[in-house]
Amino acid sequence: MSDIRLDGKVVIVTGASQGLGRTMAVGLAGAGARLVITSIDGPRLAEAAAEIAGDEGEGRALAIEADITERSDCERVLEHTLATFGGLHVLVNNARRLHRGHPSASGPFWQADHEYWRSAINTNVGGSFLMAHTMTPHMIEQGWGRIVNISTNIHQFQRANASPYGVSKAAIEAETMIWAKDLEGTGVTVNTLLPGGSCDTGVPGRTGRPGQKLLPPAVMVAPIIWLASDLSDGVTGGRYIGKDWDTNLAAAQAAEGARDLPPFRVPD
Repeated sequence: MSDIRLDGKVVIVTGASQGLGRTMAVGLAGAGARLVITSIDGPRLAEAAAEIAGDEGEGRALAIEADITERSDCERVLEHTLATFGGLHVLVNNARRLHRGHPSASGPFWQADHEYWRSAINTNVGGSFLMAHTMTPHMIEQGWGRIVNISTNIHQFQRANASPYGVSKAAIEAETMIWAKDLEGTGVTVNTLLPGGSCDTGVPGRTGRPGQKLLPPAVMVAPIIWLASDLSDGVTGGRYIGKDWDTNLAAAQAAEGARDLPPFRVPD
């Protein structure tokens, strides 16, 4: 775990009702941040908020049931965040659509249900854009902010039967690089974080390949805390792998060891 403190920081985590989003939200709250957690799954979202309240005390987490593919919902999240906590500093774009076992999530692209495919792209890529599009002006105005996009291993971008998930995550990597350049000089940074393998998140149907050992979702906690902190000032356009973060090292050294080359990057 990390000893970095985030007291005074307000963080939005999308898709925080379960899995990596919930783990990161709990970890960020433990570091002192106040959390706004969103999901379309209201009951599980309430459970996540209750977990944070049980660990850190009442009033530390605001749960907002929201669909990030709807602009009005994104605006409502910002409105309630500012009204409740008086600020916003970090956006973690974690929400995704990928139903394990759904034939369109794992079969050849020409056999995919086109409505499912479009919905997955709209959530994973479009939803991340809408949240960032809504929250970024506030961050620019205050001269400080963080956007962290959650991604996946590069092999998913070219693995057979990985559409639409691989397609969406490749697009998110491009979003990170483009947004980071768009935001140069504003005090707002954009980086990508990924586990580095399949995680044992407790999500039904989440199994690894035969003989594969699933990663604990806690591999995301130390790097997300660092990325949300003042210690990562000026770090932008990067790609960090959770499983490569060595918690025995100082944060700067751990970050360097976990940093990966962004895919697709070519000289300007």
